[in-house]
Amino acid sequence: MAFHEVRFPAKLSFGSVGGPERRTEVVTLTNGFEERNTPWAQSRRRYDAGVSLRSLDDIAALIAFFEARRGQLHGFRWKDWSDYKSCLPSALPGFADQRIGTGDGVRREFRLAKTYASGGAEYLREITKPVEGSVLVGITGDAQILGVDFELDVTTGIVTFAEAPDAGEAITAGFEFDVPVRFDTDVIQTSVASFQAGEVPDVPVVEIRL
Repeated sequence: MAFHEVRFPAKLSFGSVGGPERRTEVVTLTNGFEERNTPWAQSRRRYDAGVSLRSLDDIAALIAFFEARRGQLHGFRWKDWSDYKSCLPSALPGFADQRIGTGDGVRREFRLAKTYASGGAEYLREITKPVEGSVLVGITGDAQILGVDFELDVTTGIVTFAEAPDAGEAITAGFEFDVPVRFDTDVIQTSVASFQAGEVPDVPVVEIRL
């Protein structure tokens, strides 16, 4: 079992169906009230890559990728076209998009993260697979230079500063990112006749924890 630092072909994931999944346990009491709880602190994303296949060449590319990953065995990168930036989909990432930490004069490592906020509630999502060349970092409004002021591990999403930011300084970042996933099946069934008739195979993909 390993993680392959390769992205599922972006043209094949474009048009796929999927999004975040939560697990909530709901118990209805005898008085009609409910008790709700969740064993998951983090959401998990699921996708179906089959709906985006448009030609037999796409099928061939899918099968090649599937075989190279040994089905469910190895993980890989996935571009979620509906959520792959630190900013709004219509904007370009900037170094002030997301706050990823606060300096204390000692700490040098900070993980990239994206905050989802609505109605006073927030959810912090750790980003472990940033896209190389897309990450911008700032300290209290000042842009930092990759390779001079900080280093980035694109396999973990960890930013390491050359010098620890001073206490109280805001550490921010902007970036594009992929989702770490694996195939959620060991079988892909295809038929030329059914595909040409408009029937596409089911290709479930699920997010994995790293």
